[in-house]
Amino acid sequence: MSTVRVLTGITTSGTPHLGNYVGAIRPAIQASRASGVESFYFLADYHALIKVDEPARIQRSTLEIAASWVACGLDPERVTFYRQSDVPEIPELTWFLTCVCGKGLLNRAHAYKASVDKNNAAGLDPDADVTAGLFMYPVLMAADILMFNAHRVPVGRDQIQHIEMARDIAASFNHLYGEHFVLPEAQIEETVATLPGLDGRKMSKSYDNTIPLFAPREQLKKLIAGIKTDSRAPGEPKDTEGSALFQIYQAFATPAETAQLRQAYADGVSWAEAKQILFERIDHEVAPMRETYESLMRHPERLEELLKAGATRARAIATPFTARLRHAVGLRDLRAQGEAKKDKATKAALPSFKQYREADGQFYFKFVDAQGTLLLQSAGYASPKDAGAAIKALQQDDAALATLPAAADPQALQAALRQLRDAQA
Repeated sequence: MSTVRVLTGITTSGTPHLGNYVGAIRPAIQASRASGVESFYFLADYHALIKVDEPARIQRSTLEIAASWVACGLDPERVTFYRQSDVPEIPELTWFLTCVCGKGLLNRAHAYKASVDKNNAAGLDPDADVTAGLFMYPVLMAADILMFNAHRVPVGRDQIQHIEMARDIAASFNHLYGEHFVLPEAQIEETVATLPGLDGRKMSKSYDNTIPLFAPREQLKKLIAGIKTDSRAPGEPKDTEGSALFQIYQAFATPAETAQLRQAYADGVSWAEAKQILFERIDHEVAPMRETYESLMRHPERLEELLKAGATRARAIATPFTARLRHAVGLRDLRAQGEAKKDKATKAALPSFKQYREADGQFYFKFVDAQGTLLLQSAGYASPKDAGAAIKALQQDDAALATLPAAADPQALQAALRQLRDAQA
């Protein structure tokens, strides 16, 4: 079985909280232990610069997040765990990708459009307070993914667009310079829990309603005591539906423990007692990890050593790959003058697929011969993943042709496909 590469980035702009642990840290660490998976976890400190202009906060957040992941069980010997800014090849790749990325694609990015819409609603210049960093965010994210040719990227639904953009950018580069990048796929975890915060809304530092993952024991107890509940008195049955306290407990407890608390709600448990039950359950899971976390926070040199070692592993992949990309785009030794003619001859000699997106939002591809003559035009696909799967099937054998629109010249099409397969082999 071939190895699948999975990549996850964590922006260093805040303190990890229980919602981060349940929704991202815990499931990601569990997934990293699966066989046949090569995992990359990085601290996205370049991304943090887009939204945070306090250097001390970025430094502190980097320390807290690194300590949290290691304390929660991430094994730096099993995965590649590194700091984004320790891999200089990433910003270099960002520039390569910038040069093949259409501005129109970036104009459609959700974060940029939201800022423009907000400014328009306020009667301001559309680009007021919009930095080039915010605008270019999707390209940097694409570079993070494509540098290691990740097959899957676990993301929330709000990040799917960025993975699609990374695919578009990679396809553009591949079309111009040859097949260098794997087209990544978004991995959506439907079962990942989203925890409510102290006020019942989604736990988020934006709402200032979080419970820090490694808050000291007494602070944890005090914060849980502040979770919003209704006015039902002890002895009155209580609803689990809509209860932030119950939802948080459910994310930490076993099914049997959850059933017990559900019964306690029906029996009229007091809110004070229910909060004590929640506190004890969370502390039971977090306390052993908290000890490791606090030790790492007292000894940042240990984390620095781990991250530097991770960067060395990451660069063992990134440095030779970047050298290959530099050669592909023409940044070469001036003594190798025969390469230009070779590139042109090689490119002209092979048929190629071209994947693109139309204004209708559908994804298409076409297949052209070495002279650029159209041999096959696909119908629309709902996602780039589906279009890519159809291309992959065609690259393997002719059976996939039965699912596609008829070609004007079937013999020329089949000959061109065989030529491409032979070259790839």
